[in-house]
Amino acid sequence: MKTNLITREGFNKLQDELTFLWKEERPEVTKKVTWAASLGDRSENADYQYNKKRLREIDRRVRYLRKRLDQVKVVDYSPQQDGKIFFGAFVEIENEQGDTLSFRIVGPDEIFGRHDYISIDSPMARALIKKEVDEEAVVRTPEGDKEWFVNSIRY
Repeated sequence: MKTNLITREGFNKLQDELTFLWKEERPEVTKKVTWAASLGDRSENADYQYNKKRLREIDRRVRYLRKRLDQVKVVDYSPQQDGKIFFGAFVEIENEQGDTLSFRIVGPDEIFGRHDYISIDSPMARALIKKEVDEEAVVRTPEGDKEWFVNSIRY
């Protein structure tokens, strides 16, 4: 199950994607489909088939974004969060072997294509919530429990 939280930046990015798809890319692809259809036989027309498929992909994504943007709750930074890990925090952690990880805790809609973001729904994020600097978090993994120490928190 996805958490319906999103950062302000993530919300704006999804809105920008929706605007781009609906106002720029979809009209352009529609023109190409119309042009390709006017050439005659559609069954062997690669331009028509490709652009028709792309139009379906755009429409599917637009439907998803419109629905999702209505469901999500934007979480803005609050000064009360300082000193503890909450949604939207940039966190650096370290294990006993000295391995460090740095990431931001965000909503599930924001993690794709980003290696420095993790979902609030992940076991790591759940273990870190409400922790402070120099506190220990135990993360349950398939290999067993792993201990991580919080080095820094910023918003």
